[in-house]
Amino acid sequence: MNELIKRLENLKSEILNLKSHLNLPQKEQRILELEDQMAAPNFWADNQNAQKVSQEYNQLKNFYDFWVNLEKDAQETLELVRHNRDESEETKKYLESHTADLENQYRKNRFVALLSKKYDDHNAIFSLHSGAGGVDAQDWAEMLLRMFLRYCEKKGFKTEILETSRGEQGGIKTAVVEVFGPFAYGLLKSEAGVHRLVRLSPFNPAHTRETSFALMELLPILEEQEELKVDPKDLKIEANTSSGHGGQSVNTTYSAIRITHIPTGIKVSIQNERSQHQNRELAMKILMSKLKSLEEEKLQKEKQEIRGEFKSAEWGNQIRSYVLHPYKLVKDHRTNFETSDPDSVLNGELDEFVEKYLEKTAVSA
Repeated sequence: MNELIKRLENLKSEILNLKSHLNLPQKEQRILELEDQMAAPNFWADNQNAQKVSQEYNQLKNFYDFWVNLEKDAQETLELVRHNRDESEETKKYLESHTADLENQYRKNRFVALLSKKYDDHNAIFSLHSGAGGVDAQDWAEMLLRMFLRYCEKKGFKTEILETSRGEQGGIKTAVVEVFGPFAYGLLKSEAGVHRLVRLSPFNPAHTRETSFALMELLPILEEQEELKVDPKDLKIEANTSSGHGGQSVNTTYSAIRITHIPTGIKVSIQNERSQHQNRELAMKILMSKLKSLEEEKLQKEKQEIRGEFKSAEWGNQIRSYVLHPYKLVKDHRTNFETSDPDSVLNGELDEFVEKYLEKTAVSA
């Protein structure tokens, strides 16, 4: 029992230390604010806003409750072990199993302590773009989309595919996805960059070995007070409505919006089955995040250039390689972490890659 007591005391100490990084008092205050909003008589009058508030509440409450309950469970189990007088094997096995379960829960979630950088706790928008490799690359982009959606699902995040552009022969050329959940941006930032796939192509008769590339771009969703002030004169907004494609959506109309920030040349286009007003709001949200990221990037580049570390972002600078033939390997080129089980990685098992990246960037920061 002494060994179990020591393990539980260490676990409790680690939980308390980690909790100091999680801003739980602020999250509790936000939960109370959301509960007040949800208790209002006309809360569901604006269904879209009500769903957004409910979603934020559920995610925050689940996150808050997990850490509060984990500490409570560890303390209660510690007291149970300390005062246990039953030396039977059954009791010993139960206490050992419960302690191991608590340790496992902590281990799986502990790296949120590494997420203390700006915007890490924000929701996120990511986009995927197929690169060189034709239909193979478009198929690869769709495989990555599935991987990221599965990862988000495992984390309890809500995702919404905002837009996709499909390839003529299969796969996707581009996709834009909104992700809602605690630390969504921080947990996904390890995935931003070029992903390289090596495999036997399923798209040509000879099944030759092909290399495909796809790019994942990530932006934090900014709170209103974080957004940059933009002069309306600096924006060129183009809107048009076109008929939908054939098939089931033959009668659908697409309200396309394109917003150009004239000083930087940044363009955001959204064409989806929404109203023009909704697409405009979404395009502005993405534009604001891009402008803020550009501002942060400029500051970072200045620091990197001073230290002699600047490196251009090119297709050759892939962050991770996925080899399916002639052997099986997924390797992250930033951390050198690798696994010979690409199937589980492509099924959304990214925790170890995420953790190694966060550990490396925390050390080098």
